[in-house]
Amino acid sequence: LIDTPGHVDFAYEVSRSIAACEGALLIVDATQGIQAQTISNLYQAIGHDLTVIPILNKMDMPNAMPEEVEDQIIDLLGCKRSEIIRASGKTGLGVEDILTAIVETIPPPVGELDAPLQCLIFDSVFNSFRGIIAYFKVVNGQIKKGDLVKFYNTGKEYYADEVGVLRLGYVPRDVLKTGDVGYIISGIKTSKEVKVGDTITHVKRPCAKAIDGFEEVKPMVFAGVYPIDTEDYEDLRAAVEKLQLNDASLTFMPESSMALGFGFRCGFLGLLHMEIVQER
Repeated sequence: LIDTPGHVDFAYEVSRSIAACEGALLIVDATQGIQAQTISNLYQAIGHDLTVIPILNKMDMPNAMPEEVEDQIIDLLGCKRSEIIRASGKTGLGVEDILTAIVETIPPPVGELDAPLQCLIFDSVFNSFRGIIAYFKVVNGQIKKGDLVKFYNTGKEYYADEVGVLRLGYVPRDVLKTGDVGYIISGIKTSKEVKVGDTITHVKRPCAKAIDGFEEVKPMVFAGVYPIDTEDYEDLRAAVEKLQLNDASLTFMPESSMALGFGFRCGFLGLLHMEIVQER
């Protein structure tokens, strides 16, 4: 289960998550109705053939407008009124119904177990002890602990030191099969070696072509980021590289200024994205 922000600045997060899933919960605020970004995210989900379950959230609020918002959802999705689940995260209303709907309506993953291995990387994180951990979905084939694998776009080869699934923590497994979503630890040291949207395959029996990844994102807002103390430039570079691992929509290039010294020109998807990166 992947939780993504609906804000337009995080459209890239949403597209990555959609590629790793079979279904989506369309959660609409009963007090505000459908927002512009709701529609764009919904079209992305439908474009990837995801099963969409409509949910009306915040039903406990006194200013909720369930009838009007349900009409909006019906106009947008073309679903029946009975298919919309009324829920509240605060009181727990409808949670059982949502879980039942996920089990009953979202289809199992499709793929071929005997085909050459194809895994889609949808995220990566940096761990100071184990290097870079890549999260992926097995689209075809199976991957075992100790396999020699290669990352399609970078062409680099690694041994799968550990593979496993994501529960509340990392749970190691000996094998991950078609449809599984998990992680791989293979001693990758630098962030440039992992690209979100890349394909993992076996070295001995590679797949014919890479999985269609994600569209390259175009930054909309640019800002110069400089360290207060010029000696911290390398620390800032390391920090920005680690941030980019988890947030591939962040772009940066070195620049220098007569007044401020050395720093980076960073590209963001919007002002909110810029503020969040600044905080992190």
